[in-house]
Amino acid sequence: MIEADAFLEPARDRGFSFYTGVPCSFLTPLINRVISDPALAYVGAASEGEAVALAAGAWLAGKRTVVMCQNSGLGNTVNPLTSLNYPFRIPTLMIVTWRGQPGLKDEPQHALMGKVTGTLLETIAIGHAGFPREVQAVPATLDRAEQAMEADELPFALIMEKGSVRDDGLDQPNQPIRPRGRIEDLREGGERPARIELLRCVQALVPAETPVVATTGKTGRELFTLEDRAQQLYQVGSMGCASAMGLGISLNTTRTVLVLDGDGAALMKLGTMATIGANATANLIHVLLDNGVHDSTGGQATVSPNVDFAAVAQACGYPRTYRSDTEIGFAQALEAAVADGARPVLIHAQIAPGSLAELGRPTISPRDVARRFRTFLAG
Repeated sequence: MIEADAFLEPARDRGFSFYTGVPCSFLTPLINRVISDPALAYVGAASEGEAVALAAGAWLAGKRTVVMCQNSGLGNTVNPLTSLNYPFRIPTLMIVTWRGQPGLKDEPQHALMGKVTGTLLETIAIGHAGFPREVQAVPATLDRAEQAMEADELPFALIMEKGSVRDDGLDQPNQPIRPRGRIEDLREGGERPARIELLRCVQALVPAETPVVATTGKTGRELFTLEDRAQQLYQVGSMGCASAMGLGISLNTTRTVLVLDGDGAALMKLGTMATIGANATANLIHVLLDNGVHDSTGGQATVSPNVDFAAVAQACGYPRTYRSDTEIGFAQALEAAVADGARPVLIHAQIAPGSLAELGRPTISPRDVARRFRTFLAG
C-alpha cells in the first residue's frame, strides 16, 4: 500500500495534471487526494465514456490527462476509446480498478468483468500494467506508461487492486447551486432551415480564434464541405461525446469554444449537460442542431420532439439558453452568445431533416485533424 501522493507527485512532475472519472471505492484515496490538491484539476463525469471524452478535449488543449474508473465502467468507455482515441490517436493514462479479481470475494456484478478486465483492454488495443503497490515501483510504472503512450499514441491503463492506496481523507468544498438561467425564445413557427444554412452562419459569425468541435455524422461532413479550417475538429464515431470534448477544451483554454451537437448525440449522453452546467465554464457555446431524426442512418426518428432541451440546459445550470427555428433567429442567438459573457450557453436550433445530396467526407485523417487542431489551440 502507498500514499496517494507517492503516485500523484511524480505523475504531476511528468505533467499529468488533468484528472476526470467516475468514483470507485478502490479509487477513493486517489480521487480524494486529487480533489484536495489545488495543483491538480478533477472533473467528476456523469459516465465513464464522458470522462474519456473530457480527457480527449483536455489533451487537445495541451494537457496530460488521467481517466479513473471502476472496471465495471470499462463497458462505457469502449465506444470512445475505440472510435475517438484510436482513430484520432489521443493518449491518456487510465487507472482502472480490479473489482472481481479472481481469488478475492466481491459482489456478483463484478465476477465476469473481474475475469476479463485485462483481456478486454488488450482486445481494444489498450496496453496495461499493474498499479504500483510500493513506492519504489512508481517511477518504473510511469516510465512504462509514458513510453507506451509515446510509441502508440494510445491510452495506457494501470489496473489497481484493492488496498493499493491509503485513504487520507477528503477536502472538497460544497458544490455551488447555480441560479436558474434565462430562456430566450426566438422561434417563429415557419419553415425550418437546413443544417448547412446554419453551418454557413457559424463559419461567417464565429471568430477565427474560436475552436469548433463538430459532432459525428453529417454535421462534420457538411462543415468540412463548406470550408476546411484548422479551427474545426470533425468528430468521427464516439457519438454523444462532442459536448464533453468541448468541455474538456474549454476548461483548459481562455478562448471561447463552440460545440456543434445533434439531437440524437445529445440524447445519448444527456448527463454531460449536467457536467457542463455544474462546471459553469464561461467560454463554452453549445449549439444543438435538432432535426428530430438520425440523419446519417436513414432518417429514423429520435425522441427529441418530446424533449425541451432549453429547459434541460436551464435546469442543469446553463445561465442562458436560446430557442430558434429560423436562420435569422439562429444568427441572432449566435451573435448574442459570442458577444455575451453569460456562458455556458445553449442554442437549441430546430432544423429540417436532410443534407446535401453530394456530401463528401473529410480528406484529412482523424490523427492529422487532431494534431492540426492541437497546434491551432496552442497557437
